Amino acid sequence: MKKSVLLASAAVMMCFFTSCGGGSNKAETTAETKVEAEAEVPEYKLLDLPTVDLDNFPKDADGWITIFDGKSLNGWRGYNQTVVPARWTVEDGAIKFNGTGGGEAQEGDGGDLIFAHKLQNFEFEFEWKVAKGSNSGVFILIQEVEDQPSYISSPEYQVLDNENHPDARLGKDGNRMSASLYDMIPAKPQNSKPYGEWNSGKILCYKGTVVYYQNGEAVVEYHLWTQQWKEMLDNSKFSKDKWPLAYELLLNCGGENREGFIGLQDHGDDVWFRNMKVKILD
Repeated sequence: MKKSVLLASAAVMMCFFTSCGGGSNKAETTAETKVEAEAEVPEYKLLDLPTVDLDNFPKDADGWITIFDGKSLNGWRGYNQTVVPARWTVEDGAIKFNGTGGGEAQEGDGGDLIFAHKLQNFEFEFEWKVAKGSNSGVFILIQEVEDQPSYISSPEYQVLDNENHPDARLGKDGNRMSASLYDMIPAKPQNSKPYGEWNSGKILCYKGTVVYYQNGEAVVEYHLWTQQWKEMLDNSKFSKDKWPLAYELLLNCGGENREGFIGLQDHGDDVWFRNMKVKILD
């Protein structure tokens, strides 16, 4: 079943795209009609695939839930899939994506990996490392959208070999380097370690406030569902004129319940993740 939904509300979006005030001449009426027409969402389908119960995963005295035990991929599956793509394996206590060298592969026995439980307010801790020249990412609040990539609906914590991957020199002010909010906010300070070395990462998501940490330092902060968030999308590769569906889904990321999956990106390159755990925030 296809969905066609109006953005948040007509009144709010009118304030986003036009000035709010009096007046009712023909030109203003025509402009308002045009804005409302542009606000109609492209058709898409959300999938409803199997999820897991967090009560079945180990929890310590401080409330941290281990979502990867270092031995199996229990609780994980492919984005928009019911199985784990074959290129994701467990190696030396870490989840590894075995790269194809084909850029954003997402095909055949590849594809992004998600932990199959929707999270709303949480902290997520993990460690990551990349091979030389590798690119990957960590996603939050993923919605599974039929025939679309995971990043169409979810903010990204960039994972990158800053020294050897060209993406580090694209974008603006380093906003495609590791731990950046991809293509929107650069991670500062930029304190990632060279390829082959482990980095620690953390994402805090609480009632719209999101903070990224890299190697023990807070490097990015942003606020979902705000005017600031909209303006960042307007100036990114996900803007309404460049990618209308991504713009709509990201503007309202997390959907009606403001929750979604954590995911690890298949970008076609070798990457490892380990020591992954979450804490639910009330």
